[in-house]
Amino acid sequence: MADSSRETEPDAAPDSQGRGLEFAEEVILQWDPSSSDRSHQSMIWDCPRDEAITYLEAVDEIQGALESLLVTQSDTKELSRVQNLRLLSMNRLEEEFKHMLVAYSESVDPEWLMENCSRAGSFKSGHLDDLVDEIANSQSSVEEECEDNVPVARPVGELKPLVDLIPPVIIPDLSNIAQRMINAGHKRECLQVYASIRKNVLEETLYRLGIEKLSIEEVQRIPWETQESKIRKWNQAMKVSVRALFASEKQLCDDVFSESSRNVADTCFNEVARGPMMQLLSFSEAVAISRRSSEKLFKMLDMYETLQDLFPEIEEIFCGEACSSLRTEVAAIQTRLGECIRGTFADFENAIKGEQSRNPVPGGGVHPLTRYVMNYINFMCDYSDTLKSLFAEKKETKLEGEETNHSPQVSHQEERAGSNELSPLAAQMIHIAQLLQANLDGKSKLYRDLALTYLFLMNNVHYIVQKVKTTDVRSIVGDDWVRKQSSLVRQYASSYQRAGWGKVLACLRDEGIHTTGSFSSGVSKVVLKERFKSFNLAFEEVHKAQVSWIVFDSLLREELRISISDKLLPAYRSFLGRYGHYLETQRHPEKYVKYSSDDIEDFLNNLFEGTSASMSLRKK
Repeated sequence: MADSSRETEPDAAPDSQGRGLEFAEEVILQWDPSSSDRSHQSMIWDCPRDEAITYLEAVDEIQGALESLLVTQSDTKELSRVQNLRLLSMNRLEEEFKHMLVAYSESVDPEWLMENCSRAGSFKSGHLDDLVDEIANSQSSVEEECEDNVPVARPVGELKPLVDLIPPVIIPDLSNIAQRMINAGHKRECLQVYASIRKNVLEETLYRLGIEKLSIEEVQRIPWETQESKIRKWNQAMKVSVRALFASEKQLCDDVFSESSRNVADTCFNEVARGPMMQLLSFSEAVAISRRSSEKLFKMLDMYETLQDLFPEIEEIFCGEACSSLRTEVAAIQTRLGECIRGTFADFENAIKGEQSRNPVPGGGVHPLTRYVMNYINFMCDYSDTLKSLFAEKKETKLEGEETNHSPQVSHQEERAGSNELSPLAAQMIHIAQLLQANLDGKSKLYRDLALTYLFLMNNVHYIVQKVKTTDVRSIVGDDWVRKQSSLVRQYASSYQRAGWGKVLACLRDEGIHTTGSFSSGVSKVVLKERFKSFNLAFEEVHKAQVSWIVFDSLLREELRISISDKLLPAYRSFLGRYGHYLETQRHPEKYVKYSSDDIEDFLNNLFEGTSASMSLRKK
């Protein structure tokens, strides 16, 4: 490796007056590999500093002489001689340029790079711990393959993610060489050498960051579980690449080609960074055009937000005409990801509508579909700003006349309530909830017992309401929607009580018990016995049926018990108080008055726990 013990101050420009063409020729030929003088077989810039300064002076002398000869065109032989000397010098400078780039293109430690970006505020805290661990674990095997004493890049500043990819003391040497090669018409050779070496360094860094070179077909063949991990690595690698690697590479290009036109630096940077950047973008494109499924949505949103957050920095780093096609490609891939996200939502809605499981949930509990959909909606809140933007674009597209097959439909009732003021995201969430409730309504018909049908609907709509009330979904869909759904829960609860306990309560009516129309008249003991027997049978049937039913929410369960007790217990106590004494003188009165009001209360207090239906009623 070349000697890095250099002066920290930049070299002064070579003597503009020069030392004459004869001296320049002597210097150039001394360093010509084909020269008979074998004393100069090392690299010029590995020698003492005056050797490099002298060689640059010779190059400048030759370039000046050539320009004069081209103007005067007086001596063809001399012109040919000088042109040959310039070609020899350019070949030598190209070798020196290449040697220094290889020697001083420093390897970047991904673990340190991630931590540096985190300190610079490029990542949210806690998001890169797993990736840092993965990189650290993978470094031992990678480092074993590398040579010893490979220099490691260090930060430009503690609070900036930029790194010195090449030691600053070397950059003036590279710039001096690049300037002379470009001035001599060897720009293409100079840029090719620079781009090929620096591109390899960037690609190696991406590999160490966990980004493999995969075709779109290869990415699409990867199982989703593995692809999830690769997407997580991609998000972090994309951020550190744009904010640290590409930004630092851009700065290096600007420094090395600082004496050339702006277009030269931009063109060189495009040659260096386009391939590695396209390697990153190719992965995101493969995900965007792969088969859609609801499980992929949030990972795609992560990728979309990464590109969205980085786009201003990409425009700043990949600036100029040379990088215009790459900027266009980034925007196009982000657009494809957005289209895929909207399409995935449409598929998700269709999946809700088409979910046709025919096994009723035991005890009328919360259906797995309800849990899945509401958790899905809850996760949407983490991406609310992005989704608002995406659904707003969808709405604008529809307003412009483009037909869409999966636009959210809002009911007339909601329109009257002011749903036209809802955000596109709120309308989307409400639409998903409507689809879910429509599906649940169909599933409720799988129950043969009407009371269980209503209990099932009550449980599930209550779960929906609670999920909304206790998450950020509430701030999106609004309190009006929550109140309507809460009212629906109460309606289902009332319908359940009528269907489930109406028959029991009907046994406690007075009609038909009195022998005449007057309340004070005699009582038909036959009818009274039959009425008590009917109550006992109806209550036992209801209890037997409902003892295995369940209400998961403890507050709702207690409210439902209290509501049933408030209707049944006073009616039973009153009926027992009015007519119980008529049967006390009868044989085996316990056959008719089997339960005290306390017994009934105890039985009611044990409902909705999902207890085995085989449990029998027992008196106190």
